[in-house]
Amino acid sequence: MTEYATQFGSIDAYEKGSLEVIDDDPKRYTYSNMFEVAAMSKPYEKVAVARNMQYVLEVLRAEGTSGWRTAAHDEFALVMDGEVTVEFVKLDDPSLVPEDKEGSIALDGDPAGTPMGRVVSRRGHMTLLPKEAAYRFVAERPGVILMQTIAGDDTVYKWAEICQTI
Repeated sequence: MTEYATQFGSIDAYEKGSLEVIDDDPKRYTYSNMFEVAAMSKPYEKVAVARNMQYVLEVLRAEGTSGWRTAAHDEFALVMDGEVTVEFVKLDDPSLVPEDKEGSIALDGDPAGTPMGRVVSRRGHMTLLPKEAAYRFVAERPGVILMQTIAGDDTVYKWAEICQTI
């Protein structure tokens, strides 16, 4: 009997898999590796790796301190590699982002509001980024965040660069 061993990747050590399409057109599928995407991205660049209608999964290279962001909808940040601290502020003025605005927006400077605390996340930890709250990420060493969100103005599409189609 064949034995399989699961090996979880990291930004420093990953093995890109492959896609084997049987009896179909390979152009119907895409395949990318989140660790490879993070390794070739700028810190906190929001690179889409999957999309379903307006919803996206974005890969972010966590490195240093991000700018403050907020959204009119909840988002989720799943740490796939490293350790990332998420800091929160309850905004004094939640109207900074219109209710119908999709995706997160960058805030200028430090947000006005009440500190809500912080969450220290490591591989496999998911953090809720609540609507109308500001958040920022802090990572002392490079790591990887997989974001579940709605596509916005800052979502970067690099399909041709990151996807394997054959």
